[in-house]
This record gives sequence, structure tokens and C-alpha cells, in this order.
Amino acid sequence: MEFTESKTGKIVFARFHEDEDLLETITNVGEKAKAPAGFFFLIGTLKKARMGFFRDGEYETIEMNQPLEIVSCLGNVSIKENKVFAHAHIAVSDDRGQIFGGHVMPGCIIGATGELVLVEAEGIKLLRKFDEKIKLYLWSLAKAPRKVRKKNSL
Repeated sequence: MEFTESKTGKIVFARFHEDEDLLETITNVGEKAKAPAGFFFLIGTLKKARMGFFRDGEYETIEMNQPLEIVSCLGNVSIKENKVFAHAHIAVSDDRGQIFGGHVMPGCIIGATGELVLVEAEGIKLLRKFDEKIKLYLWSLAKAPRKVRKKNSL
């Protein structure tokens, strides 16, 4: 296990517009907010969903070309190859209330709106490095520097 700590930084609110790409727009918010680390949640609607299911080192794509409610979208921002990178998972429902979900892929298109809340992790940079065994870019958490206090001995 790798572990590090951070304090909460700024909180960013963003409204997404019709026909924007969900993943691209989340990434743009992270870039504009200059947030190299953080987490987010989002609700809204989609015109089209492209989700992935990770199996055997690659994503199998699931596409839904219909109006959908974003029941929940959660994720984080980090740095991958020196650029802000958004990683998200989503649960959507159709007009009958059936729920579908997976890894957010490029091509999820916003319907009426999307409402994002991004919480920055202050004083930390989350870096992603490629893991050959798993075939994914995973967090590489550097140990945070800690101040050591010396006790005065009498």
C-alpha cells in the first residue's frame, strides 16, 4: 500500500453545457483550476454514454445512444504524462430507471446540463505511472515530507 495525506484546498463549481464531452470538460476544469490533485462528483444528463469495463489489460466499451440521467459520477484528478488527467466512474439511468455504469470514456456527451464540484487536494501532486503488469496508469504516491520535532531534554 502507498499512502500520503493532504489538506483540502479550493472547491470549484462548474456547469457543463449541452454537447460538451464529459471527460474532456472535467479535465479542462482541472487545468483551469490548476488542480494537480483532487476529487470530484457530478450530476446531470447525457445524450450519449461511452463507458468501459476493464478486463485482461484493456477496456471493453459499452455505448448507450439515448437520453440518460447521471445518477452519480465520481472521480479524481491527477497528473499523467505532465498533463491534468481526470479518472471517473459513472452510473446512469434510462427512462425506466434501469441503472448502468462503468469507467467514463471519451464520447460521453452532455445533455441538458452537468454540475461538477471539484475539491482540490492542497500541497500534493498525484502522479500516474504506467504499470506493466496491470496495463494501466496508476497512482504513484510519493511520501509526503514531514517535520520532525525534537523534544528538549532537561
